[in-house]
Order: sequence, then structure tokens, then C-alpha cells
Amino acid sequence: MTTIDSSKSIISKLFWWLPFGKVAEISATELAEKMNNPDLCPQLLDVRTQTEWHKGHLTDSVNIPITELLSKIDKFTFFKKDKPIVAICLSAHRSIPAVRLLRRHGFQDVTQLAGGMLAWRRHNLPET
Repeated sequence: MTTIDSSKSIISKLFWWLPFGKVAEISATELAEKMNNPDLCPQLLDVRTQTEWHKGHLTDSVNIPITELLSKIDKFTFFKKDKPIVAICLSAHRSIPAVRLLRRHGFQDVTQLAGGMLAWRRHNLPET
């Protein structure tokens, strides 16, 4: 590993919570299609506040605010590491660090909802 790669690795571990950079994404319409197929439906992690979540969320999503995710991630019993996870927030900023943290803890197939709940709502997709 080069010094630059090593430095990037250290920075990403220390500052996982920064909402900058790129992570894998899934569009709102693609996620809606997958949610309609039990064989393709990913696990849904909503990292918004409880207040935001109660105002509307995707069916079967689990709410763990980003501020609590690090302290709870090792206690997950409801997420399977071998099944896809989609991290959700309002505008796809808080979900970036959620994706990084999940990957760091062994979850392999993790994406964020592109554009967050704002994009979901722009497409008039169903919420609970």
C-alpha cells in the first residue's frame, strides 16, 4: 500500500461520518421495483431522525438515526450481512457515511437511495 493509499484509508476510518464523496446508489424508481419483488427486495435502513421517519418512510424500513448508527451497528440482529442494504436519508447526505460505516463493518452490498426521500417523493412513490 502506498503512503497516499494508507493516508486515505486512515482518513476514511477516522472521518467516516463526513457527508462528502461518492458511494454506490440506487434510483428511487429502481428501488420501488425491487421492493415489489420479494426475491429482490433489499433491507432498508433509514438514518433520518425519528421525527423525520414518523412523517413518512418506506415500508419495512428500520430507523436508526445516523447519530446512533456507530454505537448500534455491532448489535444488529435484524440486518443480514449477505443481503443488500439501501441506506436512506432526506437528501442523500447522511446516507453516504451510513454506507461507509456499514461496509467497514462487513456489509458488502450497500447502496444509498439516490436523492434520498426527496427523490422518492418527487416520483410520488408510496410511503408509510
